[in-house]
Amino acid sequence: MARVFIAGASGFIGRHLAVALAARGHEVTGAGRAAVAVTTTGCARQVLLDYQSPARDAWARELTRVDVVINAVGILRESGGQTFDALHVRGPQALFAAAATAGVRRIIQVSALGADADAVAVYHRSKRQADEFLAALPLDWAIVQPSLVYGPGGSSATMFDTLASLPLMAVPGDGQQRVQPVYIDDLIELLTRLVESPVEVRCRIAAVGPRPLTLREFLQELRAALGFGPTLTWRVPRVLIRIGAWLGERVPGVMLDRETLGMLERGNTAPAAPFEQWLGRAPRPVSAFITPDERSARHQSATLQWLAPLLRVGVAAMWLIAAITSLGLYPVDASLELLRTLGAPATLAPVLLFGAAFLDFALGVLTLLPRRHRLLWDVQILLVLTYTLIISVWLPHLWLEPFGPVAKNLPILALLLLLRQLEDRR
Repeated sequence: MARVFIAGASGFIGRHLAVALAARGHEVTGAGRAAVAVTTTGCARQVLLDYQSPARDAWARELTRVDVVINAVGILRESGGQTFDALHVRGPQALFAAAATAGVRRIIQVSALGADADAVAVYHRSKRQADEFLAALPLDWAIVQPSLVYGPGGSSATMFDTLASLPLMAVPGDGQQRVQPVYIDDLIELLTRLVESPVEVRCRIAAVGPRPLTLREFLQELRAALGFGPTLTWRVPRVLIRIGAWLGERVPGVMLDRETLGMLERGNTAPAAPFEQWLGRAPRPVSAFITPDERSARHQSATLQWLAPLLRVGVAAMWLIAAITSLGLYPVDASLELLRTLGAPATLAPVLLFGAAFLDFALGVLTLLPRRHRLLWDVQILLVLTYTLIISVWLPHLWLEPFGPVAKNLPILALLLLLRQLEDRR
C-alpha cells in the first residue's frame, strides 16, 4: 500500500484516479484549492491546496508521510486569478520542491501532449515549465502527457459527443486536424501502474489512443459508437471558425478560443508503443469508448446537449415575436378592441396590452440567458395556462379556428415542462 497525495483530486482526472487508487487499497489524500470543495469519495483524507498562494514550507510538513505525489491540476483557459502561471507553473513547482524537501519517493506530473520544446500555446509552454522543473529534481519522477482525454463526465467528452450527434456534423475547415484521443480508464490504469512500480521510473510517457485520427474520422467513429447513423458533414470555413474562436474568448465557459484552435490545428499525436508497454495491451479505440450498456443513455444525453438550447431559442422567439406583434406590428386598435371584448375597461386596455407585451419581451430575453432560475419556467407555464383559460372562457370559438392557434398551447405547455425538468437536471 502506498500513501498517495493527489493535487487536483476534485478535477476530472483526479476524481477517477482517487477512486481507482482507493479501490486498490492505497491511502489517498485528496487536495484541492481553497475555492473548491474536494468531495472525492475515494479519498481517505482531504486537505486544501491553493496553488494561487503557494506555501512551500507548509506543504512540506503535509507531505512528510507521503510516498507518491501526483499533480493533476490543470485548466484549459485562464479565468480571473486562475492563470496558467499560477496553476501550471508556480503552484506545481512549489509542490514539487516541497515534496523533495519532505523526502517523497516519487512525483507524477499529469502534463499534456504537445508540451514540448516546439510548443507555441501558452497552455503547453506553462505545462512544460513545470515538467522541466520536475525532471531536474533529485528524486524519482514520471511525466505523463495525455492527448485528448475522453470519458463520462468530462467536459471535452460532452463537447465531442454533441458535435458527433448533430444531424449535420460540422468540422473546422477540411477536418484533417490530427488527434489521438485516450480513454480515461486507460490513462488511470497507467497512472496506477506508475504509482505501484517497484523500480525507478524517471520517464515521459505519451498517453494516447492506438492510432492517430483526423478530427473528421474521430467524430465519425464516435458518432457510430453513440448509435447514430451516417450523416453529411459540413466543412465550416476557417474564417468562420476563427471568428467563433475570437468570440469564444469573450464568453466564459466556452472551450473554443484562438489558443485552443491553434493547438487543434497543430495536431495532437504521438507513438503509442511506450503507452502500450506500460498497459501490457493496446489502448482502447474510439469504437470501444462507449459500451453497449451505456449507448442508449449517452445517445440521449448527446442529443439533449444541442436540442435543449434549440428548444430554448424557439420558446424565446415565441415570446419575443408576441411582444413585437403586440407593440405595433399587429394593429394596436384591433388588439385594444379584443381586450374590450374580454371585459377590460377602455382606460385599462392600453396598460394591459403594453404591460403584457413588455412581460413577453422580458420572458424572451431571460430565456436566452446562459443562467436561468427554475422560477422562470414556472412563470411561463402559469402565463400560458392563464392565456388559455381566459380564451376558453371568453373566446371559446378560437378553439375551432382551422389553424389551431389555441390548441398549439398544449404542446407549448409540454415543451415548457420538459425544459423545466432539464433545468433541474442541469
